[in-house]
Amino acid sequence: MNYWLIKSEPETFSWQDLVKKGTACWDGVRSYAARNNLKAMKKDDQALFYHSVIGTCVVGIAKVSREFYPDPTIDDERWVAVDVVPYKELKKPVPLSLIKETTELKNIYLVRQGRLSVMPLKKEEFDLIVKMGK
Repeated sequence: MNYWLIKSEPETFSWQDLVKKGTACWDGVRSYAARNNLKAMKKDDQALFYHSVIGTCVVGIAKVSREFYPDPTIDDERWVAVDVVPYKELKKPVPLSLIKETTELKNIYLVRQGRLSVMPLKKEEFDLIVKMGK
């Protein structure tokens, strides 16, 4: 299994929107690095759901329910999407400030390359952030 972090602005699409909807097409990614990460996602991989811009915190865990396919929002075969479903809400949000203060997380893409919207995590990093949210 692989581990990821996916980012969304909560006023555009929030964790609560995903929970309400039940499944969502993770589309609209227009960065080659993030696109390559979408292509690497496998069914049942877990992804931390991060609210960007407003709130800047990890709020839940989603699972990949469908591997990459052409992004339905654009007629350009370079871009792909995956489907995700809500898996578990964190008991307390894990703010970016706490992530940045945590030595074991200093090298994750969220800290090093904050603009990347889909990023890989090591299992240890994923587990640590989940533990911080309990």
